[in-house]
Amino acid sequence: MSSSIPEITGTTSLYGLLGSPVHHSKSPLMHNLSFRYLGLDSVYLCFEILEEQLKTAVDGLKAAGIRGFNLTMPNKNRMVELCDHLSPEAKLMQAVNTVVNRDGILYGYNTDGAGFWKAAAETGFRPEGKSITILGAGGAGTAICAQAALDNARKIHIFSRPSSRFHQRTEALADAIRSTTKTTVELYDSADMASLKRCAAESDMLINATSVGMNPHPENCIVTDPEVFYPGLHVCDVIYDPQETRFLSMAKERGCITGNGMYMLLYQGAVAFHHFTGLAMPTDLVKEKFFSK
Repeated sequence: MSSSIPEITGTTSLYGLLGSPVHHSKSPLMHNLSFRYLGLDSVYLCFEILEEQLKTAVDGLKAAGIRGFNLTMPNKNRMVELCDHLSPEAKLMQAVNTVVNRDGILYGYNTDGAGFWKAAAETGFRPEGKSITILGAGGAGTAICAQAALDNARKIHIFSRPSSRFHQRTEALADAIRSTTKTTVELYDSADMASLKRCAAESDMLINATSVGMNPHPENCIVTDPEVFYPGLHVCDVIYDPQETRFLSMAKERGCITGNGMYMLLYQGAVAFHHFTGLAMPTDLVKEKFFSK
């Protein structure tokens, strides 16, 4: 690790995270460790910014010469309107979590889906040509579906609640995927366990992209019928607290290949880091330091 770059200099490049709350975020730890390791004169800070403050904050940070920033909720959708250019995945999911400032021009990306699929690749799964069933269509679910379609998934079954505030956005996402990619998309009611069992049986991966089963309620599970799971099915839960949810333990008992969402955060940050710097984040170092089990 380089020790030649001081923590802050007169030429330090600024990066950051905009959202609320941000006090719990691992992003500053990941990026600042990577900056130091690579000898970059850069610093990454958190900014507590509500959605109604976002345009003012972005204008001010752009004027101050910020090189790039990430966004967490509630700012990912609002940022779409503030970017000058959108990447294909950001345009498809209508959400931005990474912005690069190039001479006052803001380029928006979304690295959440790429982060999920990089983590899935560690279990030997890639979405190209595959059929996927996903439970939930909030921010994480939208990102995962959009990136899967861009990565040439064959078919995506999306289960969500028709009463959800995200449902209209889910329908718009499905229409966008159908019109811009070769991926087939079908929508179902998340309460329809018979359809879930049928879709899972013809899928290569089943994903829980909801918060059901997260602490402090780890006893909850979005799947009520264990026969949804079958041996060899790849099963992933975006939740990583607890590291093994009831959803994953049921899947494991049925012989599935399982993984949680811990490394999704790592790899979405790594993709963002590459957008920021053009360099590869030292993910093995970051994983050992901040993601050890």
